[in-house]
Amino acid sequence: MKKIAITLFAAFLVLSLSAQDNLLTKGEKVLNFGIGLGSTLYSGSYYSTTVPPISASFEMGVKDDVLDIGSIGVGGYLGYTAAKWEYNYFGTDWGYKYTSLIIGARGTFHYPLVDKLDTYTGIMLGVNIVTDKSYGDIDPTYDYSASTTGAIFAWYAGGRYYFSDNFAAMAEVGYGIAWLTLGVALKF
Repeated sequence: MKKIAITLFAAFLVLSLSAQDNLLTKGEKVLNFGIGLGSTLYSGSYYSTTVPPISASFEMGVKDDVLDIGSIGVGGYLGYTAAKWEYNYFGTDWGYKYTSLIIGARGTFHYPLVDKLDTYTGIMLGVNIVTDKSYGDIDPTYDYSASTTGAIFAWYAGGRYYFSDNFAAMAEVGYGIAWLTLGVALKF
């Protein structure tokens, strides 16, 4: 009896999941705006965030009917954060100020699981433009600044819950500019 109940529940779940509508179809465009919690770039002793991770991403649906009801979207990403590393040396503050600007391209796989919830996962490939500058009065002759650029790869998973046809709350987890990003999404 227990096996029959589990089988019926699984069949019901599969049928109800396949009845969901895909919320990103070919040609549709979505713009996300988010603020991050927990930066992946600057953490540890003596670090403090001066500008929390903020991001904007754009996505366009390019392929429908992937794995029956899924879709694929592609787009761009822009993220920014700033932090400082500060050390108190005999009553004098000294340290470095860092900024990161991430520009990337994203590819996303969408698969609807719940009505009004667009669930997805994807990868991003881009560049991280980092600048840093020293500050403080330990040595007035020491003035350091530098800039560098490096490749960045990120995985993410997220969801957008649509309150209307064009407005959604958005959440993403992964490894990018922040561990968790919360925000809003606009579909047009």
